[in-house]
Amino acid sequence: MNSQGTEAEERAAIYLQQQGLKLLSRNYRSRFGEIDLIMRDGASLVFVEVRMRRSERFGGAAASITPAKQQKLALTAAQYLQQHGSSACRFDAILLDQAYNIVWIRNAFEA
Repeated sequence: MNSQGTEAEERAAIYLQQQGLKLLSRNYRSRFGEIDLIMRDGASLVFVEVRMRRSERFGGAAASITPAKQQKLALTAAQYLQQHGSSACRFDAILLDQAYNIVWIRNAFEA
């Protein structure tokens, strides 16, 4: 991962912790893909995809979370849930621009 991507994930983790979430894991990998951040929000696990885009030219950060990417995230999350237990979960997205302005989308998609 490039330094800008690492910085984006770090800022996202700090932001979510400031909102009361607890960081459980970073860059969780399975054979299906990777989840940037796994956090706990009360009784729920939150799988967070962090996206940064330089411009809105091709739809911005949100547009980059394609159905194929969502499928990979869902499969990776299922493996995490199988290993660690828990049933209540959601998929959030943290979107950043070049100035590191953050937009938090709760329940960004359903799995």
